Amino acid sequence: MTTPPVFDARGLVKRYILGETTVEALRGVDLEVSAGEVLVVAGPSGSGKSTLLHLLGTLDEPDAGSLTLAGTATATMNERARTLFRRSRLGFVFQTFNLLPVLSAEENVELPLWLAGVGARERRERARAVLAEVGLEHRFGHRPDQLSGGERQRVAIARAIVHRPLAVLADEPTGNLDSETATEVMDLLMALNRSRETVVVVSTHDPALIARAPRRVVLRDGRIAADTRGAAA
Repeated sequence: MTTPPVFDARGLVKRYILGETTVEALRGVDLEVSAGEVLVVAGPSGSGKSTLLHLLGTLDEPDAGSLTLAGTATATMNERARTLFRRSRLGFVFQTFNLLPVLSAEENVELPLWLAGVGARERRERARAVLAEVGLEHRFGHRPDQLSGGERQRVAIARAIVHRPLAVLADEPTGNLDSETATEVMDLLMALNRSRETVVVVSTHDPALIARAPRRVVLRDGRIAADTRGAAA
């Protein structure tokens, strides 16, 4: 039996109303992402990159078109089913880290497991293991304000993968980082893809990161302008 794509989008359309103006953020996007892929979504500001990731992650709903996640059509899911899918099968990384400032690195990483009802001892063991995997075994007890930008993004990545998701969606994950740290974060995401076979979808406008992507989709004015493969990792 053929394994269905992790993401299968057909004709995705998303519009936003700004006063009396309607903005078409996506204008009929078709996109298929298979298990184990690393995909970089590129394009200038306003091209629809973040909108596409939000739709793929069921953080928002399309105005037209369809989306199938690992063989299940989102149109057949109610809000509770979509929430459970996000919590159990997807991980998210954002430009602004989105860490809770009053919690330690370990406690931030534990959050998806706590939401899933995992017991305290297992939560702690898994959070520490994944923090060590991203190179932060010496930072378990540090709060976000005690960490560098690169360390905070590593905590965010650890939180995104601790529940062993099918895919990680990273929206401009290096936007607040210097070029050296940005490269390290991309290296980490690609290493996690290789070791865990987790799909990674990254939106960015950083030319250095785009050039290294195994697969690149370029958005322009809400449409896919190019879909290419073969960059060196």
